[in-house]
Amino acid sequence: MTTTTTVHSIPGYPAIYLIDGAEQITIRPMLSYDRDELLEFFRRVPVEDRYFLKEDVASSKVIERWAETLDYSRALPLLALKDSKIIGNGTLHHRRGGSRRHIGEVRIVVDPEYRDRGVGRGLLHKLVEIALDKGLEKLMFELVLDAEEAAKHTAEVLGFVPVAVLPDHVRDYCGVDHDLILMEKRLIKEETDLNAL
Repeated sequence: MTTTTTVHSIPGYPAIYLIDGAEQITIRPMLSYDRDELLEFFRRVPVEDRYFLKEDVASSKVIERWAETLDYSRALPLLALKDSKIIGNGTLHHRRGGSRRHIGEVRIVVDPEYRDRGVGRGLLHKLVEIALDKGLEKLMFELVLDAEEAAKHTAEVLGFVPVAVLPDHVRDYCGVDHDLILMEKRLIKEETDLNAL
């Protein structure tokens, strides 16, 4: 990772976030020069976890495309870093027009070494803040029910509620079907107190 200072186009970033109650990590938007470190991060994620993601994130071509087509108004990827090592990735996706322009979707992936330490919560918290600032009204979060219990709990702590379960909707790499749960958070700026989270 380069050591030059970069001005981020999102106010308040880079941001410091505490995990495990005391350890500091940095959360900031992805920049095009992060591609190699991001690919390395995704390759540390077990194949059985990556299999449920919407793209083949272990492919250098996928990460290269992400880096070359960064557009924060369409998809805003946040990175969680410990020193210069990427330990988490969270993305806010939203449409700029049409009938779903008021809805965002969040996706979170955390390095196995840093799971259950607050990294995912930090990323999700920051994505909720950004969604509020962008004027979105709802956030959606899809989870594989029996494979992502910790993520489901974190989402519930941050105000997401289950709205649908799709039985046997996704299939793992061994051919076993799993339920997919859709969670939603309604965003009302006046009623959402992120400082209480």
